[in-house]
Amino acid sequence: MQFSELGLIPEIQLAVSEAGYTEPTPIQQQAIPFVLAGRDVMGAAQTGTGKTAGFTLPLLQRLAPHANSLPSPARHPVRALLLTPTRELAVQVFESVQTYGKYLPLRAVCIYGGVPMGPQTQELLQGREIVVATPGRLLDHVESRNISFAQVSLLVLDEADRMLDMGFIPDIRRILALLPQVRQSLLFSATFSDEIRKLAASMLRDPVRVEVARNNSAAETVTHRVLVVSEHDKRAALTDLLLADPRQALVFVNTKFGASRLAVHLARQGIQADAIHGDKSQQQRTEALEAFKRGEVRVLVATDVAARGLDIEDLPFVVNFELPGNAEDYVHRIGRTGRAGKSGEAMSLMDAGEEKRLLEIEKLLGRAIPRETVDVTGSGGRGERRERGTERAPSAGRAASARRRSPVAVPAHIAADGFDFSKPYEPSTDSANTDAGTPLERTVRRRDRQVAALLGGLPKNPG
Repeated sequence: MQFSELGLIPEIQLAVSEAGYTEPTPIQQQAIPFVLAGRDVMGAAQTGTGKTAGFTLPLLQRLAPHANSLPSPARHPVRALLLTPTRELAVQVFESVQTYGKYLPLRAVCIYGGVPMGPQTQELLQGREIVVATPGRLLDHVESRNISFAQVSLLVLDEADRMLDMGFIPDIRRILALLPQVRQSLLFSATFSDEIRKLAASMLRDPVRVEVARNNSAAETVTHRVLVVSEHDKRAALTDLLLADPRQALVFVNTKFGASRLAVHLARQGIQADAIHGDKSQQQRTEALEAFKRGEVRVLVATDVAARGLDIEDLPFVVNFELPGNAEDYVHRIGRTGRAGKSGEAMSLMDAGEEKRLLEIEKLLGRAIPRETVDVTGSGGRGERRERGTERAPSAGRAASARRRSPVAVPAHIAADGFDFSKPYEPSTDSANTDAGTPLERTVRRRDRQVAALLGGLPKNPG
């Protein structure tokens, strides 16, 4: 099927063609006709399969009759509201709106936290038909009376499962209460849980279910591997991996502190690395991401929240430095690679304490992931990998090298000059016969002198 067969207007078809797309993905083939027909949609697809365009393209066409170039803000009321859980995803959706809507006189704005509200307020007051926003900052503008939802006819919730994970559902329900009851609503997510279905039931009217992949599945184009390594050797194992493979890599960790520490460690090993997480300002996160996209940074260390929605073209390599606590997050992490049918590789470093997490991931994926054992020889040296359950054959050359590198074992109580700290102290002959006027004896005599008390001074001599 071609995009020309989906019934899109010429302005949108031209923009899609200039973006280099000719054939819609499965999620786009199924979702676009239903959205164009005005139906509510609950769409599920793997991350990276084009679901953003699956709602952006028909949304633009639905708003096309209202497009105009008049300067008056009253002619550009908010008609479409697109909600995302993170700033990065909001920017990605906004860029999609700009790309596919560039031949339509529709105005759009991207609203998220971490930056001053002033410029956003200015844009809203000038009139914007399309608002892409994160829930918290949108409610800030609602409380400041910078935005009106009176004419909203289209609502999109993207990455709804992450909205749930991040605790945004109360904010979403507040926003839903402010919207007109008569509207078209779309809910898109890479995964669907029972909680998401409950949310969908409360906001969608007779929705069409669009699902092009098995629930919570990962892209078939991604190769999965697990490296079994001890926890304290993980940094060295990752360093070995990155030094052996010159490709760019996105590395996932579970904490913000861990992201910063790992990026610093990699930089000290001579690997260009930066970190992206929630404690960094929006400008810092944007700069790090852009540097990574330009190839100026080879390794980007990220947390799940910061990386959700990152759209990095042709990313070949994703590493889980730590396995996520939630198996569904594994699907989102590896969804950064193997996008749009391209091949990708997902490597996970697992210590003994993460075995249960891996079993949950394998259960979710419905298949086992090959395991390899890693032997780390140093903090940044080359380690060796072997299939789990196999023994490493001894090498005469390696053994000889190890003997040359390993110093002779010396007991801890023996000093470098041979002195034995375990023996009792015995003064030397020279020390015993030292002249009374030596510095040593003068020091001893000084210790015998009276020293003035801190407050009272020396006692007076009697008489």
